Amino acid sequence: MINVVEWTRLEPWRVARARTDRDETVIVKWMGPHAARTHSEAWRLRTEVAALRFLSEDLGVDLAPRVLAEDLPAGRVVLEDLAPRAALDGLLRRDGAGAHAERLVAFARARGELGALTAGRAEPYYRRRSGLGPVDPESDRLRRVTWLRTEGAPHAETLGVPVTGAAERELAEVAEELSDPGPFLALSNGDPEANNVLVHDGGPPDARLIDFEFAGFTHALHDAVCLHVPGPAWMTVSAAPGFAPLPDLAGTYRHALAAGVPEAEDERRYGRALAAACVLFALGRLRRLPALETRPAGDDSRTQLVAILEAAAHTAGTHRALPHVAGLCRHLAEAVRRRWPDTDVDLTALAPYTPRRR
Repeated sequence: MINVVEWTRLEPWRVARARTDRDETVIVKWMGPHAARTHSEAWRLRTEVAALRFLSEDLGVDLAPRVLAEDLPAGRVVLEDLAPRAALDGLLRRDGAGAHAERLVAFARARGELGALTAGRAEPYYRRRSGLGPVDPESDRLRRVTWLRTEGAPHAETLGVPVTGAAERELAEVAEELSDPGPFLALSNGDPEANNVLVHDGGPPDARLIDFEFAGFTHALHDAVCLHVPGPAWMTVSAAPGFAPLPDLAGTYRHALAAGVPEAEDERRYGRALAAACVLFALGRLRRLPALETRPAGDDSRTQLVAILEAAAHTAGTHRALPHVAGLCRHLAEAVRRRWPDTDVDLTALAPYTPRRR
């Protein structure tokens, strides 16, 4: 029994730092409406509890906060307080990427370790998760892929770039690659971005991953995309010539993953799967076109779409994989630049982890 005597909400999130009658601090988390609207609040809370208990109790690893107590009917979970760690994205916004190279490495390593430690462990996870309520492992595995089969081409055609011939065949291969992960099937928290890792501001980073409400077993390399392609918060995640180079975050992730998934050492297999995950993410962002049409000229989210498409194409090219889909991404980026001339900017002038202005 944990008795909370006072708490302070940590805006804007649905979490609070609370003090117990033992004068200990804990984190209380609850759910609310989510923009994705794909799962109920109860489903997300049960998933968070199952995933965190799976990691700490079934696997005995400390990559994430421990669950101290939960009240599922009331919609609350009490978690270990990871303070004084802070969210990595806030540190990057405050100081820039160069000041936090060591913490970026810890972030990449933690993401790879999550895949390595959970690969091949889907059955015990879903046994635990199903004990809390209905769950569909296939839906978890295919969540990022399903839309591509039904919506991918229409969004591209909106920009006047039809998906035909070799590009269409390669997109089918992308869907097949990511739908059948094989040894790469691993647990993801569902949102592998820098806002969902807590690190120490000074000294050893000692990273912890948070926010597992959309967790599930899927292709591990979905979690690597954020190291190659800018996510929603950033304009770029790589250092262009003229900027101090970042550590090899991609290599750090891959090395950590290979400790539990030896197939990650296979250059061709790894490169193709990584390229597939990157282009899937990039093409998925085309779903935002209707919203971007309403934004004023100069809005960063439009230019960000160009950056995402070009970064995905670059990653595929670097790994000599999916040349036709990479070409499709480049053509789409060019089409966005033509559609919105304000997006026709030199992205190499941006420092790594330049925030998107909101």
